[in-house]
Order: sequence, then structure tokens, then C-alpha cells
Amino acid sequence: MEFKSFFKTVGGNEGNKCHYPTRLDTYGCGCQHDCKYCYAKSLLDFRKLWNAAQPAIVNIQKVHRTIRRNLKAGDIVRLGGMTDCFQPLERTARATYRTIEELNRQRVGYLIVTKSEIVADDEYMELMDKDLAHIQVTVTCTDDEFNRTYEKATIPSHRIKAIEKLQAAGFDVALRLSPFIPQFIDKGVLDMDVINNVQCDKILVEFLRVNTWIKKWFDIDYSEYTLKQSGYQHMPLDLKIKYLEMVKNFKEVTVCEDVSEHYLYWEDHVNHNPLDCCNLRLPAEYYERKRAEHEAVRQQMEEENKPRYIQGNLFQE
Repeated sequence: MEFKSFFKTVGGNEGNKCHYPTRLDTYGCGCQHDCKYCYAKSLLDFRKLWNAAQPAIVNIQKVHRTIRRNLKAGDIVRLGGMTDCFQPLERTARATYRTIEELNRQRVGYLIVTKSEIVADDEYMELMDKDLAHIQVTVTCTDDEFNRTYEKATIPSHRIKAIEKLQAAGFDVALRLSPFIPQFIDKGVLDMDVINNVQCDKILVEFLRVNTWIKKWFDIDYSEYTLKQSGYQHMPLDLKIKYLEMVKNFKEVTVCEDVSEHYLYWEDHVNHNPLDCCNLRLPAEYYERKRAEHEAVRQQMEEENKPRYIQGNLFQE
């Protein structure tokens, strides 16, 4: 089965905040990882467009044409917006491998977000260009057995080994604590000592947000998720700040955020690179080109969220 919407530039709330809104999915209409908290699943499942057992594989010739027509050298595209580009199907279909080959040829950068250890297989490490590849490997808990109850991805201990292998080889890699589910700490399945001792310079944190569908599938205590925005429930900022203090030892910390007021706070007080919450390793001139665009978006957010945002202080939620 083929799916047509494999290439998209995200707009709206998410697109305004993200420096890398252009997404390319090598697999679609389902993901074998089938995470219970998955935002894409919550958007597609009720429309009968989600088949975790048999995801669709992109037409690689169309991918190559799309890259050549729509992207240029120096651009950055995210691989895997709605599904994981390194889900188990990649071992046989190799759509992501062939996509990266073309991105390398066109000198287009790629941001990989994955829950799979495949990204650190020797053949992929040989394929990926260190000047173009930016890799974020997601970890959501540290208990391999418990992890299987809500994700069908690579077990966390193997993901951590993949992160450390990529770091040692000199890749631009980050541990992505996403979603960060503090309730797992109390449950004893997210050991922050394990997270804080991962041999990786960078960590990106993204707190869990939930909608009706995610609450239906994912059974945790939602009593702290009291803030509503853009169709999701979030934890208030003071709780996020408290939980973020548990993240230690990383040289560079950054927070990816959906709530506009919180986004401004992280940018002012936490994010290693205020111009980029993904904190990619890019030349300074790249960020200089983006500075004016970023400042315009920030000014708009500040105007829209007065008086809830006061620079240098907490929020009046």
C-alpha cells in the first residue's frame, strides 16, 4: 500500500515554534511501534487511517523527485513526522536508507527522531553524513519490561547504547526525553540516575500532552495535567520547572514546548540555544539567517500572551 501525504510543512501553533517544520515520512498510515501516547495515532486512528501492523511504504522514486524539486542544499528536513522512520519495517523495506542516500547527494540536512536502535547500526552510521545528520533518540522510561506495555519499539537499554555509540562516533546526537512522564518516576520505571548518567552531551525534554484519545489508551495519573491549550491538557509551568530540575549532568539542555507561554520561559531561562529548541549542531551563519524570523515569531507570541507572560518571571496561569 502506498500513501500520498509523505511530505508536508507543518503550520499553525507547532509550525510557528519549530525551526524544522518540513517533515518527510518514509512510512505512513501506521507505525509498528504503536505507542499508546502517540499524537499521530490519536489524530488518525478514529479516521480509520492507522494500521500499526502493516504501515504503508513510501514510493521511493516519488521521494527522490520531491527532494530534488522542493529542497535545496543547506535545508533541513525532519525524517519521521507522523511515524518512526526506523521502525522494524526499515530492516527489509529500507525506504529511510534510500531517502538518506538522496539527501546526501543533494546536501540536504536531516533531523532524525526515533525510538529505534537501527539508527546506530554500522551500515547507517557509515551512510549518514556527520555534516548533515542530526539524531534524537527517544527514551521514555528505563524499565525494559514495563516499556513493552505501552511501546513496541526497541527497549530503552538498547536505545541508550545506540545514543552512546553515536556520541562516541562524533555524531550530532541527543537523548530525547519525550514525552517526559514524571508519573513514571513515582511508579519506579523512570530512573533519573540512569538518564543522567547516559554518556551524551545533549538532552531534549518534551513533556507529555494529552487529549481524549491518549487518555483512553494510556493509563496514568492525569491529576497534574490541569492546563488546557490547543486541544490538549498539559502540566502547569511550575510543575514542569520542578520536574526539569531532576535532569542533571548534561552539557546542553533544551525543552521542546507546545504551550506558548512556557515556550517563552524555556527560551529565556533554560534552552542552550535560544534560537533553536532542537539545539542542532549547525554553523553560526545558519542561525544568523534565522534570527529575524525567530524574533518576529517570538514578538507575536509575547503580544498574544500578555499579561500571562512577564519576562524573567513565572506565569499568571
